[in-house]
Amino acid sequence: MVEGGPVDVVTGDYLAELTMLILWKARQKDPSTGYAKTFLTQVEQILGTCLDRGIRIVSNAGGLNPAGLAAELGALAERLGLAPRIAHVDGDDLVGRLDELQAAGHPLAHLDTGAKLADAGVDPVTANAYLGAWGITEALRADADIVVTGRVTDASVVVGPAAWWHGWERTDLDAIAGAMAAGHVIECGPQATGGNYAFFSEVTDRRYPGFPIAEVEADGSSVITKHEGTGGLVSVGTVTAQLLYEIGRPAYLGPDAVAHFDTSQLIQEGEHRVRISGTRGSAPTDELKVALNHEGGYRNTMTLVLTGTRIEEKAEWATEQLAELLGGRDRFAEFDTQLLRFDHPDAPANAEATAHLRITVKDPDRRKVGRAFSNTTMELALGGYPGFHTTTPPSAESAFGVYWPTLVPASEVGHQVTLPDGTVRAVGHAPVTGPVPDPAPEAAPPAPVGGPTRRLPLGEIAGARSGDKGGNANIGVWVRTDAEYAWLRGLLTTATVRELLPEAADLEIHRYELPNLRAVNIVVVGILGAGVASATRPDPQAKGLGEYLRSRLVDVPVVLLEGGEV
Repeated sequence: MVEGGPVDVVTGDYLAELTMLILWKARQKDPSTGYAKTFLTQVEQILGTCLDRGIRIVSNAGGLNPAGLAAELGALAERLGLAPRIAHVDGDDLVGRLDELQAAGHPLAHLDTGAKLADAGVDPVTANAYLGAWGITEALRADADIVVTGRVTDASVVVGPAAWWHGWERTDLDAIAGAMAAGHVIECGPQATGGNYAFFSEVTDRRYPGFPIAEVEADGSSVITKHEGTGGLVSVGTVTAQLLYEIGRPAYLGPDAVAHFDTSQLIQEGEHRVRISGTRGSAPTDELKVALNHEGGYRNTMTLVLTGTRIEEKAEWATEQLAELLGGRDRFAEFDTQLLRFDHPDAPANAEATAHLRITVKDPDRRKVGRAFSNTTMELALGGYPGFHTTTPPSAESAFGVYWPTLVPASEVGHQVTLPDGTVRAVGHAPVTGPVPDPAPEAAPPAPVGGPTRRLPLGEIAGARSGDKGGNANIGVWVRTDAEYAWLRGLLTTATVRELLPEAADLEIHRYELPNLRAVNIVVVGILGAGVASATRPDPQAKGLGEYLRSRLVDVPVVLLEGGEV
């Protein structure tokens, strides 16, 4: 990004929900860490050039210890003979105040289940509020060369520099919302430039994609692009896919504004240049989201391979036999079995005649789920179903964590920035707040598309991108013409989604329309259990769920396949 062309600020989002738990584990071994160490290596490679060119560096790589990372950056710069002005933002860490917050009447209820933290009987090891962008802005206004933060929102590392550059105020809600859209698009790097893209045949330059650049303008509109001569693709489709990624309702809540993604307009302005404009903003709520993680215990998984015929019967026998050898399923806090079918009748190769029986056990007692479990599975080799073998040797147990999203009043969070001269400055919450916006009423259902149809995969017409938010998964589905969108709206009802995704048949489903993007966003509540760290699903972050939905057969009007108008 630094060498490939002109940029003003290099940003980086390091903090997935799971990352905070990973950083906590690292800090148990070395209390001086708790930040993303790879960031130091990257800064070492570019710091001199950035200082020469006046390029600022802004990142949330501080994780659980932004002050520690700032100190390490200072030591690194000294070794390099450089003297950058370094600031850090913190105040997000609430883990030491949870009892105080609950005593003050804040239940820290789980956002999806409503359960109160006190009733869960758990002891969180991390608790971090999602801060906004204004601490970053204050640091840049104090002429910081590097700003590192703890848990700020993903988009804040773009909103903060944009507000500094253009001199925005906190009440410039439309501009802030536009920068939130830009930040959301570029936060996952090359996912905006052709990576993980449903219509990948459109990506004719198959080199590793160039990373995205957001050219944010004074009114908050932006152009998403990439450096010349890099791989990948920037198109309305690649930007749409990322704008839909891991969102819920179109009113995208943030600590500085609510960005209404159903007002964003995308236009292809030139080769590898897509303009995002028109994004409206409204006042944020008076609460902040908090990500808690607690230890869940220990887990282990063994995968048994079943070959040939009578797969279900073999799986049932293996499960019952293993449970008996282990002393019963009830010995474990959780005993989960999943039969994954890859087999074909009369398969032309041995591997194509196999299925996997995936058995996962969880328990607070690591001894139960360690080698005592995995070694026992091997006893089936000589005394179980014919053709027994496993995908791996017996494995040891591993610890897992559980994600708990909640809310706290913004007034309870002490957002602050330590400026390059050591001054500590409090950063207040938004001066104007408002309620959570209600979803816009959906338009009347479209008239059914008449004429002949063909039974085809949904993906012949529609793109999709899916991902995780705690225990929930979202699938953003979009099409490319108005006629296709009229058909998609009528097709993707919650009832049809349940049919196309049998795994979601008994789960709560939320459905949102974004006509401006020709998209329908589907949120499946609870499909990932208690979150990625504890999920037993083979795809624990739902990264492939959208592609699975695209593979399902639906009746597609022939007129759409011919490119006609309905």
